Amino acid sequence: MRRYAKALATTVLAVSLTGPALAQETIKLGALATLEGAFTVLGEDSMRGVRLALEEFNHTAGGKKIELVTGSSDASPDSAVRATRKLVEQDGVQVLIGPLSGSEGLAVKDYAKTQPNVTFLNGSSAAQDTTLREPAENFFRFSTDGAQWMAGLGEYVYNEKGYRKLAVLAEDYSFPYTQVFGFLEPFCRLGGQAPADARFWVPIGNKDYSSVIAALPDDVDAIYVALGGADAVNFLTQYEQAGGDLPLIGGSITVDQTVLGSKGKTRDFVVGTPSAGPISDTWDDQRWNAFVEAYKKQFPDAFPSPSLFAHAYYINTKAALLALDKVNGDLSDGGKSFRDALTNLEFETPTGMVKLDARRNAVADMFLTEVIEGPQGNLVNKTIKVIPQVDQTLGVSYANFLKYGAVSRENPKCE
Repeated sequence: MRRYAKALATTVLAVSLTGPALAQETIKLGALATLEGAFTVLGEDSMRGVRLALEEFNHTAGGKKIELVTGSSDASPDSAVRATRKLVEQDGVQVLIGPLSGSEGLAVKDYAKTQPNVTFLNGSSAAQDTTLREPAENFFRFSTDGAQWMAGLGEYVYNEKGYRKLAVLAEDYSFPYTQVFGFLEPFCRLGGQAPADARFWVPIGNKDYSSVIAALPDDVDAIYVALGGADAVNFLTQYEQAGGDLPLIGGSITVDQTVLGSKGKTRDFVVGTPSAGPISDTWDDQRWNAFVEAYKKQFPDAFPSPSLFAHAYYINTKAALLALDKVNGDLSDGGKSFRDALTNLEFETPTGMVKLDARRNAVADMFLTEVIEGPQGNLVNKTIKVIPQVDQTLGVSYANFLKYGAVSRENPKCE
């Protein structure tokens, strides 16, 4: 009996000594995206971006095996926080990629402040104030914000298209506010107008656009549309069926592959639509072409080209893996060294070099685009111009940029 007790004690001691060491050989990486609701298609492609990055690193970083744990939200802040809380507090993830949608990002940023030993990297959430105002020290965004995505578009439609007065249709939350601001600020500064009574705000998941279509003014040159996923498809379909003939200007996710890849007559209706964003389907660059080929090889039944959501999640996941390599996968100091590595990280992405500013928001190249029919008959965004290294304050000093005020339905007034 004494020999048995001694052997048992030895076994327990061995387990107690090797258990934590073995546990540290695996790092839990959480990935949160909208896998339910109106933005489901967006979330599915986001997860493809995560898996692309993991496959590139053979699911290993810093000598440690990366275990992927996924979470689902519906684009609402509450659902994002619930899913994040589960990933962190129940599943024990040490690094989290996400969320996808704008107001989700604001909520997860606030939650991040309560978990200082967990590191959060954005997914594709692009609301301005996720990083611009009251940022969290452990929240990083390598994928830029929605105002940055609009670089060059306001000037283009004013100077090249000759538009002077516009209607605006957008979802009623923080990301579209950011996109509208980024587009309208230069357009209005040049002399354009988008008066308050020509701006229409709808909830995510809106299915009936008949009242909006009926209320669109006759004295505008075009409609700036900032809708995503099923919302964009529903509006474009109903506007075409109603005989709408005003030219369109697209928000970044309105003419993304998650919309252009949909079927039906709407496809022809959006040809010629100018837009801007963090990617361009036809950019003839070795880095982008390699990314597209890897995407098509790993996901042959997905879109003809990666969406901006796959791109954003890929970049943020790759940033996490690169930084883990730099610290040899060591998170034993509560992730401090890992976050220091992220702060100083600069690397090549499928769309050029990315680095972070003082608030841990990306500085990166943006693309001015126009929808065309591709050689295989699918719709793609043609590259018009590359705007290099756009920062979050759009070339203005941080102090002066804050004077613009927070993005909102009314900012800028533009009347």
